Amino acid sequence: MKSVTNSDLKSSVNGGVVDVYGEDSATTEHNITPWSLSVSSGYSLLRDPRYNKGLAFTEKERDTHYLRGLLPPVVLDQELQEKRLMNNIRQYQFPLQKYMALTELQERNERLFYKLLIENVEELLPIVYTPTVGEACQKYGSIFRRPQGLFISLKEKGKILDVLKNWPERNIQVIVVTDGERILGLGDLGCQGMGIPVGKLALYSALGGVRPSMCLPVTIDVGTNNEKLLNDEFYIGLKQKRATGQEYSELLHEFMNAVKQNYGENVLIQFEDFANHNAFELLSKYRHTHLVFNDDIQGTAAVVLAGLVSAQKLTNSPLADHTFLFLGAGEAGTGIAELIALYLSKQMNASVEESRKKIWLVDSKGLIVSSRKDSLQDFKKPWAHEHEPVKDLLGAIKAIKPTVLIGSAGVGRSFTKEVIEVMSSINERPVIMALSNPTTQSECTAEEAYTWSKGRAIFASGSPFDPVEYEGSVFVSTQANNAYIFPGFGLGLVISGAVRVHDDMLLAAAEALAGQVSKENYEKGMIYPSFSSIRKISAHIAANVATKAYELGVAGRLPRPKDIVKCAESSMYSPTYRLYR
Repeated sequence: MKSVTNSDLKSSVNGGVVDVYGEDSATTEHNITPWSLSVSSGYSLLRDPRYNKGLAFTEKERDTHYLRGLLPPVVLDQELQEKRLMNNIRQYQFPLQKYMALTELQERNERLFYKLLIENVEELLPIVYTPTVGEACQKYGSIFRRPQGLFISLKEKGKILDVLKNWPERNIQVIVVTDGERILGLGDLGCQGMGIPVGKLALYSALGGVRPSMCLPVTIDVGTNNEKLLNDEFYIGLKQKRATGQEYSELLHEFMNAVKQNYGENVLIQFEDFANHNAFELLSKYRHTHLVFNDDIQGTAAVVLAGLVSAQKLTNSPLADHTFLFLGAGEAGTGIAELIALYLSKQMNASVEESRKKIWLVDSKGLIVSSRKDSLQDFKKPWAHEHEPVKDLLGAIKAIKPTVLIGSAGVGRSFTKEVIEVMSSINERPVIMALSNPTTQSECTAEEAYTWSKGRAIFASGSPFDPVEYEGSVFVSTQANNAYIFPGFGLGLVISGAVRVHDDMLLAAAEALAGQVSKENYEKGMIYPSFSSIRKISAHIAANVATKAYELGVAGRLPRPKDIVKCAESSMYSPTYRLYR
């Protein structure tokens, strides 16, 4: 093979720019170097999502940064760009098309993406996150265009620290990590679960104000047991059965230690959509050595508790007077139950063990009772109370007579007409929370809850539903969405420099959220505030969490700010365009 010389390079360009790096003249057998400019300007500036402003570059910026001729002559401000893009997005017929359009925007113009999301949060939240993100994960291999986070697989075992160093940002404050085994209510999606960390971190920035450059989405790929994916030629992950046991534990342990070594003690690691057995084990194993948070267990618990605290104004009775029944005893159900028990113990001035007696759980085998204790998983055993065995939900409702019914089993339409009617016969204002998502997995719809209860239910759901008209009244159900809690919770940990997460911080977050529900919200039957004020809500949650961190002595950022709400607000990322020198 002929060697490439300088003279060859010059003659091959035919009068153009000299091919200094050999890219034009190299054959497919040659390796080339992917050179790029260290300072964005000109064409590279338009391809840098963090700094690109599209047609919003001013006349002066176009001269200074060599943009003349690379853009049409018109200058459009950010507000006009936002209006044009929202018009375009609304033209799409299917939510997944909107999701893909927003993903493409995030990849080319970061600030405009977050501006759109913040200004249109109620419209776009179901697109960026649940329920649309579930469909996006299912089809992730087909719609995959460019990576948006780190993929760490078994191939990287022993080299995870080096993999982390491949990420261009050095100052990371929040990591959301999944292994894809239990994505929403959709099951094992393997490597395609990356849509979840990406979506969660978009909300950390938009709703909680954590700077996007300080967020890192991670997927741990240990294989998948999903046969459909294993046989899919477009699947982007490892085509092997899931690793378990020691092999799995060693990979996760290496990841946790590498994160701490590379980013320090204060980086928040949020576990997301791990299967029950791994979710509880990882949280228990690392909560005393790392700053860890499981949104499925702790975030869901805090947002549900907030709804129950605010519902007290509609039921006219304190939570200590209520009896709770759960359909579902997985990580969400038991996590919610545990936080409610902690809250009740403080209300009742009793032990957590005593307050647990007011909470009952139903799993796939029926009511969890003491006679089943020997066959139960460890995390279910605290909820095994003395009672005769009951085989199904309806029987449990008739036996226990709960005032609050919470669904987290991922079994669609399990709150039947008879279930709602029995709840309504027992209670004047039954509290019904159908938390499973996406929409197809919801235990019941808002229309079913209000209609079957004859307008008396206090209803919230995990998926969004339209307002319901019943006998001349309009009921606005609210979504018990974790996005109320985790962005502000994470911001509170960041601004306080917290090194550990304590359960009292979750109580503080729940109480802050409940405190934001207005009189107008209650009049519409809502037990959560409007999402349109989510940044204000997040600031108050962050302040409550940070205050608790200082009280518990786990805050590392000293001195403590005098006005923590103002500190939280001033720390929030703004997507407004900046002028360039």
